[in-house]
Amino acid sequence: MKYLIDTHIFIWFVENLPNLSQSIKNLIEDENNEILISIASLWEISIKTSINKLQLNRKYEEILDVLKDNSIEILPIDFAHTVENNHLPFHHRDPFDRIIIA
Repeated sequence: MKYLIDTHIFIWFVENLPNLSQSIKNLIEDENNEILISIASLWEISIKTSINKLQLNRKYEEILDVLKDNSIEILPIDFAHTVENNHLPFHHRDPFDRIIIA
């Protein structure tokens, strides 16, 4: 199965926080699943760590190792995503959430 994880799920996974349910952790760690994360999530984490709004137990630069170690694929953003974003209703106003949805 293919799963797109959002920023919070990824942070909870990376930090091994109790906010992440065991069932979601198992899904991410299951080698039969394809786990994806948007570059928008990584951009959000980068911004928040650089302005000290988010503290991680590792350097931001080490996130790539976590992605590789867990076979998490980074999804790019291209123009088609921005077009889709342009047509989304405003259920979410957070720009990172909107592009992840798109």
